[in-house]
Amino acid sequence: MDQTKQDEDYGYELFPERHEGMHKKSPFKEALTTFNHKCQFMLQVAMETSPYAKLLLSAMNNSGCKVSKDRHFSCEDCDGSVSGGFDAASSQVVLCQNNIHQQAHMNRVVTHELIHAFDHCRAHVDWFNNFRHLACSEIRAANLSGDCSFTNEASRFHLGLKEHHQECVRGRALRSILAVRKISREEAQKIVDEVFDSCFNDHAPFGRIPHSKKDAKFAYRDYMNRSRYYANL
Repeated sequence: MDQTKQDEDYGYELFPERHEGMHKKSPFKEALTTFNHKCQFMLQVAMETSPYAKLLLSAMNNSGCKVSKDRHFSCEDCDGSVSGGFDAASSQVVLCQNNIHQQAHMNRVVTHELIHAFDHCRAHVDWFNNFRHLACSEIRAANLSGDCSFTNEASRFHLGLKEHHQECVRGRALRSILAVRKISREEAQKIVDEVFDSCFNDHAPFGRIPHSKKDAKFAYRDYMNRSRYYANL
């Protein structure tokens, strides 16, 4: 990470191991830590079994952005307020090994961050200077990752409002922006509102909002069979 980006504060303080020059554990010692070993194992499970992650990995591969577990994912200790992040400077997904303790949580974090990685792959996203680009990807990640699924919202006791899914997506996108940028809540809300409709309705590469694992399985099946469909046109 370049020093200018640290000075301008792009949320890197939440990921202390991202700081340049900070002492890093050797790969051998890191692999022996309980948190890191568990994180690596859950990441492998997510990549192999989560229909959300499998679809995103396939879509990125087909877009010319092949993902390597060792190169594009990093299990690290983070601030207690975050579970993961996408470091656009290194094209790397950060997984907070001290904050992710269950497989379902890992699956959601991997999916959320891979949506950012997919956006980074397919579009010229100006993560550091264009708040509208950042807001759009945060809206898509909250909408498509399962963050706002009925089950997850029920576990937070957030239910019952009309258009609840949309409000959940707005709220999570807003909080994500405020966590990583020095910007007023009013300005962040204005930006989210400006791009919300177009970004909320952009369902690539799923083709639909996967409200559940079952929906994600159908989306993955359709994505993998798309060549058959086009061949018959």
